[in-house]
Amino acid sequence: MNEIHFDFEAFLTLTSAITGVLWGLSIYLRKAKAKETFGVRAADQVGSFFPVLLFVLVIRTFVFEPFRIPSSSMMPTLLTGDFIYVNKFSYGLKMPVLHDTIIEIGKPKRGDIIVFRYPKDQSLDYIKRVVGLPGDRVRYDTRRKKLYLNGKIVEQEVIGKYKGLMDNPKIDQRAIKKIENLDGVKHMMFTINNSGIGPTDYIEETVPEGHYFVLGDNRDNSGDSRKWGFVPERNLVGRAVFIWMHWRTTDFFEGLKRIGTKLK
Repeated sequence: MNEIHFDFEAFLTLTSAITGVLWGLSIYLRKAKAKETFGVRAADQVGSFFPVLLFVLVIRTFVFEPFRIPSSSMMPTLLTGDFIYVNKFSYGLKMPVLHDTIIEIGKPKRGDIIVFRYPKDQSLDYIKRVVGLPGDRVRYDTRRKKLYLNGKIVEQEVIGKYKGLMDNPKIDQRAIKKIENLDGVKHMMFTINNSGIGPTDYIEETVPEGHYFVLGDNRDNSGDSRKWGFVPERNLVGRAVFIWMHWRTTDFFEGLKRIGTKLK
């Protein structure tokens, strides 16, 4: 997800607070047997939305949140038009808006697909795969398309040319499909020969405490930790679990077959 989004969480928190005050005021006025006026009726009507808004806020903040995939950086695992279910309590319960952790529940594991607030711009939600955990030494060989963790090469099995739904035919037709094994988490990924070669043939970084190194599965078409650095733990939103809907005007029926796909 590489796009600006409306801060619905902040809006929902504000409206819940306002309707909560009016809900409490309407109860007080009724108990005080206040005269029926426009103000009393308004407090009643607006305050009646409070329980619903509070319920939505609690579910969205602490339980799950739906997201739509707008880019191809996680192909072939995720396609443009996928709608995913994100478990928001996988990595702890956090305060709405402030994002401070209230209760720690778990930490990201290598291979998890995570949604997080982009470190360079908190108004952006990104989705990538966790590759490096705190303390890991991560090296990516841009020329050979090889990933190393703590000095050991990560196993990749070449499947062949990609055949499936296309997000960007010019890129996808050159994509080599592979299965990568991250500590037992086997997932599909893309590389494209003779692409992504820059001034240096590799990057090598040590992941600091409280941070994570993430990569897109579409390795040569992804803005990730290789370009903008590590993801702070505070920025974590949740873990992507499964695809609950897919919508595209082209390949409509093929896209619908993706509904219910568990992410790994």
